[in-house]
This record gives sequence, C-alpha cells and structure tokens, in this order.
Amino acid sequence: MAAAAIVTSVLGVAAAVAAPPGSRTPAGGLEQLTVPSSMGPITVQVQWAARGGSSALYLLDGLRAPADHNQWTTDTDALRRFAGDDVTLVFPVGGHSSFYTDWYRPSGTNNQAVTYKWETFLTRELPDFLAGYGVSRTNNAIVGASMGGNAALVLAAHHRDQFRFAGSFSGFVNPTYPMWNQAMRAAMIDEGNFAVDDMWGPPGDPAWARNDATVQAELLRGLPIYVTTGNGMPGSPDLANGFGNTVNAMALESMAAVAAGIFRDRVTELGVSARVDILNGTHTWPYWQQALATARPLILDALSAG
Repeated sequence: MAAAAIVTSVLGVAAAVAAPPGSRTPAGGLEQLTVPSSMGPITVQVQWAARGGSSALYLLDGLRAPADHNQWTTDTDALRRFAGDDVTLVFPVGGHSSFYTDWYRPSGTNNQAVTYKWETFLTRELPDFLAGYGVSRTNNAIVGASMGGNAALVLAAHHRDQFRFAGSFSGFVNPTYPMWNQAMRAAMIDEGNFAVDDMWGPPGDPAWARNDATVQAELLRGLPIYVTTGNGMPGSPDLANGFGNTVNAMALESMAAVAAGIFRDRVTELGVSARVDILNGTHTWPYWQQALATARPLILDALSAG
C-alpha cells in the first residue's frame, strides 16, 4: 500500500493517512484511515474490495457510536460476510448521537466543541478522500442500524448521484411523526446529553422534514431500497442481553416497527418500489447482522459487485 504515512493502529491494522491521487483500490485487507473533515480528523475503518473493484458500501452505526471503532466491525460478521466480495466496506467511526446529519450548531447542553457536519463528511469529504484510493464516488451503497437507518435513506435520497442502494435496519424512518421528536430528545439526552434543537431546530423547522425518510420518499423513486425492522418480539438472539436490556430493546423495536409501517404505506401510496420486512425481533445487533445478510445480494446486484 503506497500511502504518505502508515503506522500500526490499536486495532492491529494498518492506519493510512493519505493515498496518491488516482491509486487503484487495494485488493482485500482491513485498514484504518484518518480522513480530514470540517469536524477535524475522522477515523474510518475500511475493508478493501476483494479484487480491487471500485464500488463501496457505507455502514452507519447506532446512537451509541463508539469513538474508537464502528460497531459493525465488532458486533456483526460484516467483515467476514463480505470478505470475498468485490466491494469496499466503509465504516465511519464516531458520530455519537449525531444522526449522521449536518447540525445547525454545536450541542449547547454538553459543551460540544464542534458542529457536527456528518452529511457533508459522508457525501463530500469522505468520498473525495476515498477516490484517492480508486473508490468510486458514484457507485456506492449505504445501510445503517437504528440511528443510522433513517440517515442512510435520507442521505441516499438527497445524493442520488452517489448511492445506488439504501437500507435501513430498525431505523426511525419517520421522525416528524407526532411527539417522536420528544422521544429523540430523551434518547439524545440519555446518550451524551446532546440537544436535539441544536441539530434540526424546534419541531416544525424545515430540517425535520428534510431529514425524514418518509417525507422524502419521492426522492427515493427508482433506487433499490431495503427497510427492515423487528416487531418487538424477542427470540433466541436476545438471551445473552439480560432481562432489562431485552425489555428496552423490545420497546425501541416496537417504535421502529410503527415507523416502518408508516414508510411502507407512504411508498405504496406513491408507487415507489421498496422492500419492507417487519419480522420477529428486537432492537439489537444480532438482528441487524441478519438484516445485512438478507441485504447482501441486493447490494451486490445494485453495485454490480460480486
């Protein structure tokens, strides 16, 4: 790998700072990149396409998004499942309670130092950086779990030149639904004391509608879409989570199922094609691993990347 600087990361994979312009995508292997952005340097984990192909799949984290890794790499089998496929997996790290959106200002309730600008990062700064490694700016797919689910659909809706597939797994895909802004407010206070009003303003601000996948469904016309959620019914994957965590995961998933049903009704009304599955399950990673397995052939087909 010809990079400007390579060091050993704490995860035991190479950490690359930059690549020569016009480089061909490396063939296989896991790497950790440091990508410049308006928010400061952002860590991005990548698993390069098995045969050096140029397509990419972006995988967005949930509300708790850790600062040192993307949970798709540790809590699912995504790396193994796509290891033989000719698509680069892109795992942005961080974005705790960000909803992967451009905020109006820094959160005023937790002394946030910078304004989140995740849409700008994921649709401009990151693809521009990856292009230096030969990754296409236009042949990408995007999926997300929980917080990342609605974001994946919204980013694809507003950036159709970049994304050829979008998937939401247990996403709250209708945040303008009455009082759900208050549920988001409570969740963001609980998870880092972030202020939702600093993200999209008060309820009724146009930013809420712009970032609502159901409201923006018309913009998804013609794009392969997979939306899936559980119905709140626990199963064997929940056994390791303990009673309290499972009850919480049941409640969250019941809300996600309502949102998925609203989204399904909206795309049906519009005549927009989308696959929407509401299955048994709760709001936790084993079910999102299953969802990614279901989505994999759809993603590879959309990207022409076997």
